[in-house]
Formats: sequence, structure tokens, C-alpha cells
Amino acid sequence: MRIVLVQGDITTEAVDAVVNAANSSLLGGGGVDGAIHRRGGPEILAACQDLRRSHYGRGLPTGQAVATTAGRLPARHVIHTVGPVWSRDEDRSDLLASCYRASLRVADELGARTVAFPAISTGVYGWPMDDGARIAVETVRSAATGVEEVRFVLFGAEAYAAFEAALTGSGAEG
Repeated sequence: MRIVLVQGDITTEAVDAVVNAANSSLLGGGGVDGAIHRRGGPEILAACQDLRRSHYGRGLPTGQAVATTAGRLPARHVIHTVGPVWSRDEDRSDLLASCYRASLRVADELGARTVAFPAISTGVYGWPMDDGARIAVETVRSAATGVEEVRFVLFGAEAYAAFEAALTGSGAEG
């Protein structure tokens, strides 16, 4: 698998699947979630509402992933995953790693070869960027998947630098 870093807007990535750092309601929110819903249009919200009615009445549990249409995005699918809120008192690293593993598993089910990830949980959920980057890179690199290219699409310079440092230790491309 090839890992690529991009500093930019995940909603402009032409990939098989874009991963959404969703909230458990699946109904949109702020940050990456809000941007994906706004740019993707009402088709994504309608698909998420269908999921809420059929399978996820209480919302999508943290660490799990589910796919919908990508609506008006240049991607084919959106894979929604709910990251954990960072806690100083409780190690939730396994839940964060599960977001990446579950998203790649869904990508495999979709036949996706290219997947764009944001830095899950590092925004309003408060996960420290360096640790979030380390968990993301380690989890993706160790995943058994048919995905050929993972793009970490990072909004700012701080996130890009953290992911670049995490990749440098693993010898992947950046």
C-alpha cells in the first residue's frame, strides 16, 4: 500500500472513498463532517437518514464505519466513522485505531482502491495531533487490505507535519 500526504480539502479528492470523521448521529456537524455534508449535497444526508431508520437508530457506535453515496463529491463513496473523544484519564487508542481498520474493511467491501482519510478525532474531539498521526499511520500500515493508496488529507500545516513525522519513522512515502 502506498501512503500519501496531502495538505488541503478532503472534499476535493477524486478517490474511490472519502472517510468522514462523523458524529454518531450521522446527520452532519462541524469540521470535516460538516464540509462533507455541505459539499456532497442532500444525497449524503438522505442516505444517512436511511441508515438511521434501518440499522443505526441510536447512531453509529464509536470505532465503527458505514458507507453511503458520495453525492456531489468527486469520490464514489463516503465512509462514515465515529472517532473517540480524547480523554486524559482513559486510553481510547483502540477505538481510534478501530476507526481506521473499520473504514478500510468497508473500503474493501466496496472494492475501493483509493481512500482519503482526515486526521480522525484530532479536531473538536481533542485528540493530540502527534499521537493521532502515530495511531493513524501505524494502523493503516498494519491493516490487511486491498486498498492500494491511502491519502491522509490534512487541513493545516500542524497536521501535515505530525503525519510527516509519523511516516518518516515508518519509511513510507510522503
